[in-house]
Amino acid sequence: MGRVRTLLREQATSWKLPDEVTDTAVLLLGELMTNAYRHAKVPAGREIWARCILAEDRLRISVTDANDTLPTPRDASPDDESGRGLTLVATLADKWGTEPRPCGIGKTVWFELQAARPAVR
Repeated sequence: MGRVRTLLREQATSWKLPDEVTDTAVLLLGELMTNAYRHAKVPAGREIWARCILAEDRLRISVTDANDTLPTPRDASPDDESGRGLTLVATLADKWGTEPRPCGIGKTVWFELQAARPAVR
């Protein structure tokens, strides 16, 4: 997981995104990747992919895996050691969602953040 977070942080720096947007994006990407590795029991030879797109003032990050089960946030009790990842995504992202992959194998979980760049002086 560390590598994907590092790559996102480097890309966000090259895009000159505000630190708070970068920090939130890195946190949420880590949550989605963790969920994919932990819950998406994928067949051998299948991979988990992350994609980051900056379009105008929106940062969209998606994680795709070969498992068809669409995730939903759950109510974790105070004693649970996990189960809060999608709740974090739902709380911190401007928009998020899940969708089956068009090819029929797997799903994509995505989120968007407002990513207005600082004004150039």
